[in-house]
Amino acid sequence: MDLIQNLIALLGESAVLRSQQDLAGHVTDWRGRYQGQAQCVVFPSTTAQVAAVVQLCHAAQVPVVAQGGNTSLCEGAIPRADLPETVVINLGRMRQVRAVDPANNSMVVDAGCVLQTVQETARSHGRLYPVSLGAEGSCQIGGNIATNAGGTGVLRYGNTRENVLGLEVVLPDGRIWEGLYGLRKNNTGFDIKHLFIGSEGTLGIITGATLKLHPLPTARAMAWLAVESPQAAIDMLARFQSRCSASLSAFEMVNDVQLNIVLNHVADRRAPLSPSYPWHVLVELTDTCDEALLSAALEETLSAAAEEGMLLDAAIATNGKQQADWWEVRHSVSEGNKKAGIGINTDPAVPLSAIPAFITQATAAAHRIVPGAPIIIVAHLGDGNVHFIPQLQFAQWQALSPAEQDQLSHSVKQAVNEVACALAGTFSAEHGIGQVLTDEMALFKHAVELDLMHAIKRAIDPQQRFNPGRLLPPTP
Repeated sequence: MDLIQNLIALLGESAVLRSQQDLAGHVTDWRGRYQGQAQCVVFPSTTAQVAAVVQLCHAAQVPVVAQGGNTSLCEGAIPRADLPETVVINLGRMRQVRAVDPANNSMVVDAGCVLQTVQETARSHGRLYPVSLGAEGSCQIGGNIATNAGGTGVLRYGNTRENVLGLEVVLPDGRIWEGLYGLRKNNTGFDIKHLFIGSEGTLGIITGATLKLHPLPTARAMAWLAVESPQAAIDMLARFQSRCSASLSAFEMVNDVQLNIVLNHVADRRAPLSPSYPWHVLVELTDTCDEALLSAALEETLSAAAEEGMLLDAAIATNGKQQADWWEVRHSVSEGNKKAGIGINTDPAVPLSAIPAFITQATAAAHRIVPGAPIIIVAHLGDGNVHFIPQLQFAQWQALSPAEQDQLSHSVKQAVNEVACALAGTFSAEHGIGQVLTDEMALFKHAVELDLMHAIKRAIDPQQRFNPGRLLPPTP
């Protein structure tokens, strides 16, 4: 109770949630799959308050979990069920855009800024913040950075890591690292920010960030393609890369299972082409050139491909609304999947050349465990990230005990990830590790890498209080 009283004295009564009803939305993930416990959730408004909260928790020796928009798919943003003394630090009140420097192509923001707000603010200054994903209306920048979020712009602009210039971080002992540099060149030793990008809150709480901005595209051209196979999609990608070069900003692939789920379970979504085609690709070109030039490049590429029999069908967006509608279809996959059944989500990436083999082999591996289960595939094809999702009906899932559910999910994920790693890939491309993939970390990560990661964790968080049990497997 002393800790609670101190937190209330620091933040005020309304900023310290304690009742089970108030805690509910913060100790359960957004899909309702995972449930944790906490003694309270606090809402600091400044970096100084975050540091003061951490100092109180450090003195009380209680675990701390940083939380943003709670859109994690791997149980990384909620407290553990076996640590009810945990304090959750939610950054939702820290939403200030601190500064925008168009000349420097940079922006300084609080970690609680919603991704969509960052995008809109950049656009209002004639700039682009290129990280884009389905949860952008609710996910927060701090969480994007802590998980090194990917999304649909990686092909051209890279992951979140490539779009962060500097960070402000509260360390586990309550000190503040003030590293909000806005520099492209800073050759002064270790680049400390990269320790915290992708660390999932295990090393510190990101409270602010300097983000890299880009020129705002003024021209856009988009097409929706139907192809007969993943290999055909890869061949089309190579053709677009050769013809359109840096203008190619997105190349997204879904199978018919995924597309039909969106059309059947999300209102007002319409497919540009017949959903009976086996594979669909959304391709987007953007640039600062004349839009007619971009459209001509798109049409020339499609025309040449059609003449060679590489396409089953194609549609070209004729206006901005149509482009937005097509992106809505793509961004609705998580919502549709949540409503359609229980998807066993995997997040592997493999070299582009290995994608057809991965899909074939992973399907066989999954069907050995869940025979005949529909396989949802949604891929950021340009960077090799294939979300491979065997799906169960709600009734099938509910017929299993919690232990059986855990075992089935674990078995399927491990089988799929074994295929990815055997093809020189990875078991986590953009969603992170959380608690769900710590076994995979122990199984697939090189022992030397794990030793280095554990050493860094011990050096920065010797009490092991920040997001315990996440990202890193237990030390053998």
